Amino acid sequence: MHGMTLRACCIKLILFGQFLMSANLPAQLHYNVVHKQTVKQRLDLYKGNDTKREEALLQLFKQSGCSPENLSEQPVPKRKQPNVICVLPGTSQETIVVGAHFDHVSDGDGVVDNWSGASLLPSLVQSLASMPRKHTFVFIGFTGEEEGLLGSEYYVQQLSAEQIAGIEVMVNMDTLGLGPTKIWVNQSDPRLVNALGLLAHSMNLPVGGVNIDGFGESDEESFIGKKVCAVVVHSLTLQTAHVLHRPDDNPSAMHFEDYYDTYRLMAAYLTVLDAQLTAGGHVCTAKPVETFWSRRQRLRIRRRP
Repeated sequence: MHGMTLRACCIKLILFGQFLMSANLPAQLHYNVVHKQTVKQRLDLYKGNDTKREEALLQLFKQSGCSPENLSEQPVPKRKQPNVICVLPGTSQETIVVGAHFDHVSDGDGVVDNWSGASLLPSLVQSLASMPRKHTFVFIGFTGEEEGLLGSEYYVQQLSAEQIAGIEVMVNMDTLGLGPTKIWVNQSDPRLVNALGLLAHSMNLPVGGVNIDGFGESDEESFIGKKVCAVVVHSLTLQTAHVLHRPDDNPSAMHFEDYYDTYRLMAAYLTVLDAQLTAGGHVCTAKPVETFWSRRQRLRIRRRP
């Protein structure tokens, strides 16, 4: 993810239709919770160049239970490293895409941006693989995000119009663990934002809205361009934006308890989406409607020289 213009806002937990069934929904969900130590071990594999990261991600998908026939590498033009794709087949062709880029810039270790997102993908696979799902889940470690969304752009370009229409949601995770879970509201569909906020509230987990404007584009852009509903999860605030693309992006910047809370929330959220989403009838909007979110004056953060 690129810095550095942020706008903060406060979530209003408003039920969108009947999307969530009840306030005690988490007790009704069925998924595995990966142990903290395992999530930490996967996060600690950030070291090395992007080729080593791609190899590590491939191995983590295998360890998490992604079967060989459902695990693939998609070569991407102009990139040495491919996209890494794990598919969890569902009982329908309706698809939920969960993505995070694994490449990083040369400044800093890139553990926050974005091994934090990429290394969480196998844990989410492990959480959902315990029982049959209605939707087909496609987990993608994207290459080349830092060079202009190369991996995600190529991925969507290879899909047919029918396959694009079958994607119910694209969930993008970028730059996690700097603090509690945040949502990039301007890039997310209001229905999906409200569902995530309500779920976090019912799980007693923190969540907030911080919009990352300008330099903050990430792989959800490629899907929004195809009119796919998206929700973007991150952890940036005005106080932590200095970490991006700087030597400050190192393990000391990570707050693991917050990171693990994000994992717990996302595992439950994907389970909710699988149970509650229905195909067709909803027109996605990249920006929330005015009644859901209060406007805040845009604040600018300048990169340090």
